[in-house]
Amino acid sequence: MKYILGKEDEPECVFCHAIQQNSDREYLIIHRGQNAFIMLNRFPYTSGHLMVLPYQHVPSYENLNPEIRSELMELVNRATLVLRDAYQPHGFNVGANLGEDAGAGLALHLHFHLVPRWRGDSNFMSVASNTRVLPEALLTSYDRILAAWINRYSG
Repeated sequence: MKYILGKEDEPECVFCHAIQQNSDREYLIIHRGQNAFIMLNRFPYTSGHLMVLPYQHVPSYENLNPEIRSELMELVNRATLVLRDAYQPHGFNVGANLGEDAGAGLALHLHFHLVPRWRGDSNFMSVASNTRVLPEALLTSYDRILAAWINRYSG
C-alpha cells in the first residue's frame, strides 16, 4: 500500500540500502564484487533484466576511478554470459541513463541496465496498452540467474 500512497519510509537511495543488507535474495542481489554488484531490476522491462552498479553512490561513470569503471564493464560482460546461459536471448539492450533528463529514474546512483531481448518480444500488450507482461516471477528469475551464475563462475 505504501507504493500506491507514497514513498514514506523508503530509504534515500534504494541501491545503497539494498547493498547494506544481508539478504541478497530479498534484495535481488546476484553478485557482490570488490567495487560493484549485480542485481535484478525490481520493475523489469523483461525477465532477466539486470543492473550493474558501483557500491559508490555517484551519478555518472566519470565520477569513478578507472579500477571501478573496469570492474563495472567486466561485470556487464559476466552478466551477459550468465543471461545467455539462463535465457538464451537473441540480443541485449545495455546502457545507462545519466541524469533525469536522459530518463534515469534513480539518477543519483549510476546503474547499467542489461536487458535480454528476443525476436518479436514487443507484443500487442506493450504496443497497444502500454503494459508489460513478464512470463516469470522475480524470485523465479533470481533463482534461475543465480544458479547460472554459480554454474558458470563457481563450478
